[in-house]
Amino acid sequence: MKKLWDEPYYVTFEIKNEKCKVLKLMSDLGIQQFKIRDIRGLSGGLIRHLVELSLDEIKHIPKEKINKIVKLTKSSAAWIESEGCDVCNAILSHGSFLVSGRTIQNSIILYNFVTPSFEAYKSIISALETNKFEVKILNLGRFKFKKKVLTETQEKILWLALKTGFFDYPKKISIDKLSRKLGISASTFSEITRRGIRRLLEYYFE
Repeated sequence: MKKLWDEPYYVTFEIKNEKCKVLKLMSDLGIQQFKIRDIRGLSGGLIRHLVELSLDEIKHIPKEKINKIVKLTKSSAAWIESEGCDVCNAILSHGSFLVSGRTIQNSIILYNFVTPSFEAYKSIISALETNKFEVKILNLGRFKFKKKVLTETQEKILWLALKTGFFDYPKKISIDKLSRKLGISASTFSEITRRGIRRLLEYYFE
């Protein structure tokens, strides 16, 4: 845990991604606005995208493109497989993970992701610029240990949970998914967050 996520960053950038296969598929179906909830790398250069859509929109997607349909709290989503574009590949290949992505206009996509270190962040940006992408950085936030109430591990885990939407309602990420991304078990994640929140409450109500 400490070796991989020793200096995590939360990054938001805009990028014109005309090479995105999912964007092209949605555009061909007349769907201009959509959200990407997750991406997972597969063998053979394929990537599985969890795309949030209405059930009516999902019905129009070719069945061979859909791996699975998922019911979310207030909407639905479909796992769609396609060749990985340079943006998704850059994020996944440097130990980072996507928090969310959404279309804006004219092939511009807003990406939010978490990366384990500044070096990983720089490598992602360098890979994108090498592939002739113009990256507009909107937010770059680094975890900074405050050394007050929590242990460094507790503070880091709670910071990552907050940034990735774990405490949102409805949750943007589940305990299983976040713990898997961080390379720890769900029970370990749960224990760290419970103890951390208890410490914060004791400090607040002291």
